[in-house]
Amino acid sequence: MRFAVLGSLAISVAVFLTIMPVSAHHPIAAKFDPARAVTLRGSVTEVDWANPHVHVFMNVRDSSGVMNWAVELESPIDLQRNNWNRDTLKPGDTITVQGISARDGSRQAWGNSVVLDATGKRIFVLAGTQPPRDSQPRPTPRWPDGQPRLGPAPGERGYWGHPSSTALVQAGANVAMDGHGLLRNIADIDKVAPLQPWARSLYEFRQRNFLKDDPLFRFCMPPGGARQFQLPYGIQVVEDRENQRIFVLIGSGNHNWRLIYTDGRARKEDDKDFPIYYGRPLARWEGDTLLVDTRDFNERFWFTNGGLPHTDQLHLTERISRPDFNTLKYEVTIDDPATYTKPWFSSWNLQWVAGEELPPYYCQDNRP
Repeated sequence: MRFAVLGSLAISVAVFLTIMPVSAHHPIAAKFDPARAVTLRGSVTEVDWANPHVHVFMNVRDSSGVMNWAVELESPIDLQRNNWNRDTLKPGDTITVQGISARDGSRQAWGNSVVLDATGKRIFVLAGTQPPRDSQPRPTPRWPDGQPRLGPAPGERGYWGHPSSTALVQAGANVAMDGHGLLRNIADIDKVAPLQPWARSLYEFRQRNFLKDDPLFRFCMPPGGARQFQLPYGIQVVEDRENQRIFVLIGSGNHNWRLIYTDGRARKEDDKDFPIYYGRPLARWEGDTLLVDTRDFNERFWFTNGGLPHTDQLHLTERISRPDFNTLKYEVTIDDPATYTKPWFSSWNLQWVAGEELPPYYCQDNRP
C-alpha cells in the first residue's frame, strides 16, 4: 500500500454545508465560496466555449474603475440542454450575473444565472434534466437466444444515464451527499463505508479539500471501478458477441472505454504485477445477470465520486442486469482488505436515454 497515513495531518478547511450545483467536472465549492454572493453588471468581452466549463469574460465598473471578470458556467453540454449555445451571448452585450465569488479573492465568479439587460430575459439558469419516463413500460429486449440486450437493438440509438445515485455508500446507510460525492455533514464519514483508520483520514482530507485532487478532473485519468456508472453523462454498452466481449463506453472524463471479456478466459498469474485503471474484468452470465469479477486495479484513479480510497488489492464483484426496457440495475460488492475492515455492498439504477448518442464531452486537463 503506497498511501501515507494521514492521521496526523492538520486539516483546517471549513466544512461546507451549502448545496451546490451538480456538474460533470470538479466540485464548484473547491474554487468558489457559497457564502460570498456576488452580483456583476457589465459588458461581455469574450465567451470561451470549452470543456470542462464555459467562461464568460465581462468588464465590470466599480470604485477602482473597469475590471475584467471571468464568470464560470457549466459545461457546453449542460448549457445546450438548457437552451444555451455559443452564440447566445456576444461581445458587447450587457448582462447581469448572480453568483458566488472565488475563494482566493480573484476576479472570478461562478454564475448561477445570467440576465440579458437589453430584454430583461434570463438567458441562463441551470434547470437540470429529468430522467426519461415511459408511460408504457416495456419488457427487457433480448437477443434471439433469449439473453438480455444491455445495449440498443438494431436500428435503435440510446445510452444509459441519470444514475439514481452518484456516490458510493454502503447499503442501508442514510448519508446525504451532493452530485460529486461531497458530504453534507462531515460527521457522516463513518456511515459511508467500513474504512480502515488510514483510509478514513485520507477520505476526510479529500472531502475537506473539496475533492481538489481528483485525478479524473485534474489529469483526465479514467473513471475506473464503479465510478463509470455514477457519472452524469452516462455510458453506452456495445456487445460484441462474436468475439465474446462487451465494451462499456464512458460518456465523461476522457471519453474512453472499458472492455469486459465473456469468453471464459482464466486470470493470468502475472496480471497482478501489471495493474491497470479498469482492472481486468472477467464475466459470465448467470441467468439474466452479467456477473463481472474485476481485480488488478492500479492506484492512480478514484474508483468512486467523493474520493473513497482504494489500493491495488481492490476486488469488485459487479452484477449488471436489465429488469425492463428502461432500467439498468448495477450492484457491486467492494472487497479491499487493505482499505476496508470488511467487504461491503451498494447498488443503484441507470435509465435508458432513447434516440441519442453519448454526449460529446471530452476532458481537458490543467484547465482551471
